[in-house]
Amino acid sequence: MIAKEKILKGFETAEARWARFGPYYAMFPLDFAFDVVEKYSKKGDYIIDPFAGRCSSIYAGGVLGRNSLGIEINPVGWLYGKVKLQPAEKDKVVRRLIEIYYKRNYYNRTVEKMPEFYRICYCDEVLKFLLAARTHLNWQKDSVDATLMSILLIYLHGKLGEGLSNQMRMTKSMGMNYSVEWWHKNEMSTPPEINPFEFILKKIEWRYEKGKPNIYESAVILGDSSNELIKITERALINDIQFSLLFTSPPYYSITDYHADQWLRLWLLGGSECPHSSKEKHRGRFINKQEYYNLLDNVFGLCAKMMKSKSTIYIRTDRREFTLNSTLEVLNKHFPKHEMNIIEKPLKPGVKTQTLLYGNTSSKPGEMDIILTRN
Repeated sequence: MIAKEKILKGFETAEARWARFGPYYAMFPLDFAFDVVEKYSKKGDYIIDPFAGRCSSIYAGGVLGRNSLGIEINPVGWLYGKVKLQPAEKDKVVRRLIEIYYKRNYYNRTVEKMPEFYRICYCDEVLKFLLAARTHLNWQKDSVDATLMSILLIYLHGKLGEGLSNQMRMTKSMGMNYSVEWWHKNEMSTPPEINPFEFILKKIEWRYEKGKPNIYESAVILGDSSNELIKITERALINDIQFSLLFTSPPYYSITDYHADQWLRLWLLGGSECPHSSKEKHRGRFINKQEYYNLLDNVFGLCAKMMKSKSTIYIRTDRREFTLNSTLEVLNKHFPKHEMNIIEKPLKPGVKTQTLLYGNTSSKPGEMDIILTRN
């Protein structure tokens, strides 16, 4: 098994190159994920993350020889995690890229009808290519299509020269009106001319240069943990499987809307042409305290049924009063025999946490690690 140190430094191995796959805010730092998995579990153990994000915890578990299972409700994070755990063969991904590229010419008239945002964000060649990918890539069921789509998502928008778009952020999709006004104001209303085939081919070549990662039995499920954990619990009981480590970071109360903030990538996956907040429970920004508490109560309650009596529960959460107190109360309820240790994680210079980026007005920004153990 590859040494952890080689994964955490640079891009010299396949495991290191795929570990950082997919820009995603509110994600675990890579070294943190590997350290927790290594310290609180052993090879062959079962670990679970019901709020997996882009699956840093699950990837760390798979690389380190743990049976790792994640659940993620956001298709963007799920796709990043699924692909880096098991990317398709490179030659098949390249062939699929060629097929999609040659379908772009069917979308000449469609491009002309697109809103101003898209016409300024992408040159016509790129936009036609993206429309073809949006229509023809079966990313939910086909591993080759999933791999190609996930690579497109990574480079869908970013700084000039680093992505397929006009100047934009990489992690968060800015609003349509804001972007159009900003481009006009900064005299950037003409998108860069990019050949999407050549651009994406180079990204594929770089990603596969060291091969594919060697991952132990690991997977991530697309869905709502409140529903998926019921099925997982039933299968675990039937197969006499118990988890040694629950390692996760739940969404923080009233911080951000993960779907609205990823609207452009969700558009490429078949979503709405315009950004909007999700109306579905557990998908948007949590503004109802009772619903937020119920989510934690339900998810951690279901997880508790699958954990070994001598297990570790490692939760990273927001230090703001409601989120922290709700998390502590729920964990004490479902793991009453575990010993609790709370570690304060103050904000470090240059580190942008979820709360700092998306709504924390606390005088002491930062996060808290709640660790429950039973020996």
